[in-house]
Amino acid sequence: MRWLGWEHVTALAPQMSAEQRRAAWIAGTAHALNDGYTDLTYIMLPLWQAEFGLSYAALGALRGVFVGAMAVLQIPAGLLSERFGAAAILAGGTALAGLGYCLAGASVGFAMLLGALLIGGIGASAQHPIASALVARAFAGPRSLKALGTYNFSGDIGKMTVPAVLALMLLAMPWRPALALLGSVGVAMAVVIFLLTPRFEGGAAERRAIPQAGRERKRQPHAFYLLLTIGTIDSATRMGFLLFLPFVLRNKGASEQTIGLALTLIFAGGAAGKLACTFIGARIGTIVTVWLTEGLTAAGIVTLLSLPLDGALALLPAIGIALNGTSSVLYGSVPDLVAPQWRTRALSIFYTGTIGSGAVAPLLFGRLGDALGVGAALALVAGFVLTTLPLAALLRSAFAPDYGSTTA
Repeated sequence: MRWLGWEHVTALAPQMSAEQRRAAWIAGTAHALNDGYTDLTYIMLPLWQAEFGLSYAALGALRGVFVGAMAVLQIPAGLLSERFGAAAILAGGTALAGLGYCLAGASVGFAMLLGALLIGGIGASAQHPIASALVARAFAGPRSLKALGTYNFSGDIGKMTVPAVLALMLLAMPWRPALALLGSVGVAMAVVIFLLTPRFEGGAAERRAIPQAGRERKRQPHAFYLLLTIGTIDSATRMGFLLFLPFVLRNKGASEQTIGLALTLIFAGGAAGKLACTFIGARIGTIVTVWLTEGLTAAGIVTLLSLPLDGALALLPAIGIALNGTSSVLYGSVPDLVAPQWRTRALSIFYTGTIGSGAVAPLLFGRLGDALGVGAALALVAGFVLTTLPLAALLRSAFAPDYGSTTA
């Protein structure tokens, strides 16, 4: 499990049970694979534009339908898991996500491609609420916060590796069989997930087991929604940037393989930033970390526009650190703002809101790209992320030392 970053959790729990190890491995692997599937579209957008003659708005729709389906079905997927079990729904969702890319590889037009990505998005909706709840149940108390941060980091490992694998496959074969082969991995992995996922008791029984003293620790509920607002803006910024990045690089002379390398660089930086910012946030505080990462994100985007291709590629890992580092701090702060018995539902709501904004953002920013051009639209994305700074200031009281130290 070292490749998924779980040594940071195991260091805190050297005597982990077999079920905890399986839960960590299944959650991390499912997150890596499904997040990798989600971001395959960024490599494919220029190819689909050339193949089907699509506008930027149509490309935004392709991206939006996958992420939109994934966003709106997060809470229903969690409810289904309470009835049919986490293993069945997580495995079924992973299989559907893989099937969506198998169908995308067989698409002969925009409508079929849109339907394939819709199926993929429906499948990917199961992973976040179920896998994060699996981690939360396996690692109780203070370890759950570290485990959730590592679980989020594993998603960036997938964002880094799966698009890189596709970029290499495109050197040897056309995009259609490449997508079909990658999709078949998800179908096969679904069998492994179903067989190995621990069967934890959850749902209402778990909430009834929370002592009454734990119920009294819920404070400042408005702070959760402020955090959610910051998260939605941060997610929209990330999706807007990644929508335009391939075209900015293509205008600088990048090939499809170079664009794949660029995405690998930014996701590698994002993986490092997501893990590092968890520890930075614990040391300097959530608010200061948000100011730092969001400010650096805006500055990095503006600088990228003026650089030649080589300079832009060199800058991308640093942008990735700032771009994804914020989300790690935000997700990790959710347990500090809600009572223990509501953390699973709060995380589901948080994932729904942030991923939902990521679904809408490509549609809106895509229209801006059609109207203003890629460069001007990306500059607006940089300005948009700065709106998180005053919102973060309003959260300062929620993360006072006596409150932010909540760990159980």
